[in-house]
Amino acid sequence: MRHGSVVLLHSPLVGAETWGRFPAELGARGLDVTVLAVTADEEPPYASNYVAHAAQQLAAAAIEPPLVLVGHSGAGPLLPQVGMSQRAAGRRVGGYVFLDAGLPRPNATRLDLLDAEDPELAASFRAELASGGRFPAWHDSDLRAELRDAADRALVLGAMRPRALDFFTEPVPHPDDWPDAPCGYLRTSATYEHWSRVAELRGWTVAVHATDGPAGHFAALGEPRTLARSLVELLERM
Repeated sequence: MRHGSVVLLHSPLVGAETWGRFPAELGARGLDVTVLAVTADEEPPYASNYVAHAAQQLAAAAIEPPLVLVGHSGAGPLLPQVGMSQRAAGRRVGGYVFLDAGLPRPNATRLDLLDAEDPELAASFRAELASGGRFPAWHDSDLRAELRDAADRALVLGAMRPRALDFFTEPVPHPDDWPDAPCGYLRTSATYEHWSRVAELRGWTVAVHATDGPAGHFAALGEPRTLARSLVELLERM
């Protein structure tokens, strides 16, 4: 597929700074890249507020379609609705890429998606949130296996946007006519193997980020150059 204008959408659980040098590496490979920084989704309806703020930023950026929407982690289930907002604004979406991300499903909450992936973990997660916990609540030690650089770990910890139970039990909007463009899945960690298999079953273009380093969920920070290569190769196959 023609690459178009690549739009990077960060997970609602962290900030846009977790993209690190990845956008610059994509730009060095000739891609037109726009990084969205969604911050107006702290109150319910969380998903709709995320989509609305993303659409406002895209309107202000006035980028050239077709758009390739790339959603990392928790942004994955929001991509169909972001795409619909762009179609409503007259901007063509040329493709969707799920980067180590959950996949959308009609009428599903984020906990529903986790339950489809790992029912035991979902039950434990719900109990923790019901008792007043919030997620994410990472510590430096939780990130050392995949982020060797202490500054990168500190960046992720500083970018955390912890959410309570109501965030995870809110249904995520899903347009009836989606997908309306080619879809691809790029997996960077074993945690998202379930969703990459689902993407394969849907007939999407799927790739696993190949690297000699630790990779992991935050490969955009830890391995921006090789991840940029992996994304470009995926787009060329879509």
